Amino acid sequence: MKIINNISNLKRWFQNSQQVILILLLSACLLPVKGQSHKSAGISNGQITKIEDPFQHIKQIRAGVLDVGYIEVGPAIGQPVLLIHGWPYDVYSYEHVSKILAAKGFRVLIPYLRGYGSTTFLSQETRRNGQQSAFAVDMIAFMDALKITNAIVGGFDWGARTADIMAALWPERVTGLVSVSGYLIGSQEGNRAPLKPKAEQSWWYQYYFATDRGAAGYEANTYEFNKLIWETTSPTWKFNKYTFDRSAASFKNPEHVKIVIDNYRWRLGLSKGEEKYDELEARLAKAPSITVPTVTLEGDANGAPHPDPSSYAARFKGQYAHHTITGIGHNLPQEAPEAFAQAILEVAGWINK
Repeated sequence: MKIINNISNLKRWFQNSQQVILILLLSACLLPVKGQSHKSAGISNGQITKIEDPFQHIKQIRAGVLDVGYIEVGPAIGQPVLLIHGWPYDVYSYEHVSKILAAKGFRVLIPYLRGYGSTTFLSQETRRNGQQSAFAVDMIAFMDALKITNAIVGGFDWGARTADIMAALWPERVTGLVSVSGYLIGSQEGNRAPLKPKAEQSWWYQYYFATDRGAAGYEANTYEFNKLIWETTSPTWKFNKYTFDRSAASFKNPEHVKIVIDNYRWRLGLSKGEEKYDELEARLAKAPSITVPTVTLEGDANGAPHPDPSSYAARFKGQYAHHTITGIGHNLPQEAPEAFAQAILEVAGWINK
């Protein structure tokens, strides 16, 4: 009898153990593993699908003289949209714009300019040049590296100038244009003409950068300097420390100070530029018209130097519209992402109809 009872107890223990093991196995399948991202929550066809933030996954590609860091958002087969940031900003200016456009099926590409973020020079011998045409050549090389024949191109500040140059010199590569503050193509000759005192005052940092003291000051105080520019050029934008610090990380690029200083010195004719860009600069000095479909934007609270929209409308010879956005400052894509995205959609509508 004792033997039978022992066998019976053993069977019950074995059955209970099987139940415990089964429960543990089911729990392991249903509960997240320690350290697993909370973004991995979506389930499709029985598999866990990772939902990743593209701004946390910077891509790199060799293009021209650079190894370009960039963000890609949206379907790979979507209509390409190239968005170019300015100074002192970075790819985060287009974070919300890119999400809006990706949801509409566009493939959005946002590169770090030379001197920003993870974009680096391939050779130590390459001059750290900040002249206007160099940025446009960089962007054409970036498109070539990604095998993108043409794209809608949008930008503000340095990015708008770069986009304008691309549209003027390579219209076959730019299907449409969105430019904050309109036509920003300049020349060293044109910049020799003095402005009225109030206008000159708004360019204080350009003259500061022209001095050795200014170059040293910018290098020593990059964070504080650029935060001041954000505050003065977008006086109505109440950004927080987190928002600024995200972008400020891109100013730690080892070439950032050299590129910024050279950019402003080139404008004043204090930096000669590179001979290989002379032909492009000669063409730009003639203020070429832009023939691609274009929307220009301006914020009525823009605290940075900018032309009046009436002064540049005639430069755009293709389908054209201008919109002024109320209560918005210089960093228009980040301050008013819906308005900027709508301008891209407006241009796309003209192109695709």
